[in-house]
Amino acid sequence: MAEISNNAIKTSKQSLVLLHGWGVNSAIFEPLVTQLCDEFHVTCLDLPGFGDKADDYPVSYTLDNIAAIVANLIPENSIVAGWSLGGLVATKVALKHPEKVDKLIHIASSPCFVAKDQWPGIKPDVLSMFHQQLEANISKTLSGFLKLQAMGSPHVREDIRLIQQLVEQKPQPSKFVLDKGLDILESIDLREHLSQLKQPLLRVYGKLDSLVPHKAIDIIDQLVPNSDSIVLAKASHAPFISHQSEFIEVLVNWIHQKS
Repeated sequence: MAEISNNAIKTSKQSLVLLHGWGVNSAIFEPLVTQLCDEFHVTCLDLPGFGDKADDYPVSYTLDNIAAIVANLIPENSIVAGWSLGGLVATKVALKHPEKVDKLIHIASSPCFVAKDQWPGIKPDVLSMFHQQLEANISKTLSGFLKLQAMGSPHVREDIRLIQQLVEQKPQPSKFVLDKGLDILESIDLREHLSQLKQPLLRVYGKLDSLVPHKAIDIIDQLVPNSDSIVLAKASHAPFISHQSEFIEVLVNWIHQKS
């Protein structure tokens, strides 16, 4: 069985680092590891405060601090792929610690998640609602959020069940970390920084994604014209779950093309 590692290990294979999103943990990538481990050394990191790192996080929970911690854990010249919130972390690592990132991959991620000034994104009141729901019931809030990951998928029930089974293998994050993660999603805007990226960038989207609206894709294309974007027509916010084979084909082909 393939091993999901939280430690950087030297290997002859190129390192592929996978960073998860808000409310989940590194186990979400378990189905990918067995498919990719023959070709890459796959490192699935729990972000600080999540999964096996549930009790290990900085008091000042900022994107810069999280990116610095991640950068310290991964080998130089890694392929770094970030899903959703993990895409913001991966981008910050690429910007602040470029020696760590050889290639950058965004999975259903956005440089700015909140809708504002004609920018397509999540309505601010939706994120406010999650803050309020966390006050009442963390488990119920996370369960509701996990369901959003697969909405629109042609096999939504199976996808939701798989996501829940994977995520529930590890400890639940604290309310503090979840609130701070939402704060990052609400406040961070990296749109003006994307042009500073030196690494090749692949962006993979689901056309049915409600958290990263399809309308944002063309705009991001203009912000990083040298990047490559792929839209999976019937996928939602977790394309690596709902369309695993197609996602892996896109990922591997692009990495080979840029190598």
